[in-house]
Amino acid sequence: MLVYLRKRIISSLLPLVVVVVGVFALARLTGNPASLYLPLNATDQMRADFTARQGLDQPLLVQMADYFGGVLRLDFGESLRTGEPAAAMALRAFPATLQLAATTMVIAIVAAVLVGCWAALKPNGIADRISSFVSMAAASIPDFWLAIVGIWIFAITLGWLPTSGVSGGEAWILPIATLMLRPFGVLVQIVRGAMVSALSEPYIKLARSKGASDARVVSHHALRNAAAPALTVAGDLTVGLVNGAVVVETIFGWPGIGKLMIDSILQRDFAVLQAAVLITAIAIFVLNILIDLGYALLDARVRPTVKA
Repeated sequence: MLVYLRKRIISSLLPLVVVVVGVFALARLTGNPASLYLPLNATDQMRADFTARQGLDQPLLVQMADYFGGVLRLDFGESLRTGEPAAAMALRAFPATLQLAATTMVIAIVAAVLVGCWAALKPNGIADRISSFVSMAAASIPDFWLAIVGIWIFAITLGWLPTSGVSGGEAWILPIATLMLRPFGVLVQIVRGAMVSALSEPYIKLARSKGASDARVVSHHALRNAAAPALTVAGDLTVGLVNGAVVVETIFGWPGIGKLMIDSILQRDFAVLQAAVLITAIAIFVLNILIDLGYALLDARVRPTVKA
């Protein structure tokens, strides 16, 4: 197991470096922050002094070397907007994203397992056809469109829910519903397919011949074998939620890492943007490791690979 973890860590170092270098270079294409943080009547000398203080007058490779040197010392720089340490701002925002993603996936997994098992009991039946249509529609709807429509109907027209913020349970409904729909649609198809395959196995027929009910057959026999592929897909979808909640957080004003990234890009706060991206990339790497380990625990066939 330790050998496997060491290999995964080493193999993930290069993608982490590539992501950080890419963000570092692309962020600077947005322009010099001096145009945002200095008054309109600032002189050329004032702009030059500001650029020099931020180290932006150095060649890009020198700036990049200074940044990586700081990262090795756990110094991610300071925010141009607030003067706070960039890492502290990113770490303060990340739990909000993690809470939103985790809550969304728990609800999506529970709902998808119930619907997928229900559909698998009678393949090609009415329940199966309805669930297939609903799941495919759910997996196809863009998040940003659903978020806008949800705000228009439930917040503006009906006035039932707030348009943004995190105060109270009502503020969670629209963001979770928006993010949940696609994972729910994908997982229903995965669970349904895995359950149909599992329910056709000989041991299931044996259990039924002994008088086991459908509920017991599903919960005690078939679901464990169907859980492995569903877990893998659920893990990938969770990673996608952590990585892709930028648009939804921005629309709903959710104070997570995605909104922090967008605000940092708009305000050319390079240090905060780089810290947010690096922390997100590390979190995704850890999630992928946990997914692989969980898959190995559920499926004995892959355990020799993990132990290798």
